[in-house]
Amino acid sequence: MDNIKKADKARLDVVLAAQIGEPRHQAQKMIKAGQVLVNGKVVLKVNHRLNEGDAIKVTKIKKAIIKAKLEAELPEVPVIKETDDYLVINKPAGLMVHGARGNNGPTLVAWLIKNYPKIAKVGDDKERPGIVHRLDKDVSGLMVIAKNNKSFEDLKRQFSSRQIYKEYQGLAYGALTVEEGVLNFPLSRSTTGHKMAAHPAGHEGKEAITEFKVLKHFINYSLLSLVIKTGRTHQIRAHLSAFNHQLVGDNLYGTNITKIKNKKFNLGRVWLVSVKLSFTDLAGEKQTFKVAVPKELKEFLSTIK
Repeated sequence: MDNIKKADKARLDVVLAAQIGEPRHQAQKMIKAGQVLVNGKVVLKVNHRLNEGDAIKVTKIKKAIIKAKLEAELPEVPVIKETDDYLVINKPAGLMVHGARGNNGPTLVAWLIKNYPKIAKVGDDKERPGIVHRLDKDVSGLMVIAKNNKSFEDLKRQFSSRQIYKEYQGLAYGALTVEEGVLNFPLSRSTTGHKMAAHPAGHEGKEAITEFKVLKHFINYSLLSLVIKTGRTHQIRAHLSAFNHQLVGDNLYGTNITKIKNKKFNLGRVWLVSVKLSFTDLAGEKQTFKVAVPKELKEFLSTIK
């Protein structure tokens, strides 16, 4: 295509549509798909402003372009602490830790490799470099990521031997009649969907233990402190669902009634946050980290009874 002439600050979609002789909406579709390069770089914003001399090129979608698109969509990930051995981050809700079948959205792994390329060689799974534990996509909070293999093996050992302390805060539907307790329903993969099934004690399944304590009573809700002694997939969500106190915003483990309420609230995430994390570093010193509950979740508490 010709270089832009006398089109300073013109919109990319407008200029592209004129050059290719297609409707503007088609030009916008091509831009969003990562098919349009300006001066050799993928541009994903349809309202990108052009300057005189800019070169526009249309190309076929390639893996590299898809990767660039995903990287452009990566949210900001706050780093709480960084050492030569590990990172402690505050994962935002809406960000997957690693890729999943049928879901090619932005991931924490992509963010790690973009910002810390050497992490790509850490660990025993190239799809999950440096990852020693995870948080669900719609849950936020503290995570530790290994930056070298020695740290990876040590953190993995601490997780498997239950030496790492993990504390959450969650908002559950219903008023609990007890102040504290322990949920110890064994968990196994559900035969339908992507859920975990909670079973009565003694039933076949992996041991899963969650301690809970009521932090604040509402008329129709309970704000809970939750400490997990085991790290099973969806453990807190499955346990509270089996306890008939589903988490606000959790449609996967919700009932028909709570799903209707979730839709009304439109929270856009699960009301669950990893607020405290403790582990031992390679020097043998205990490291403890805390984060506050996100502002939007705090504000939500003022709207309920």
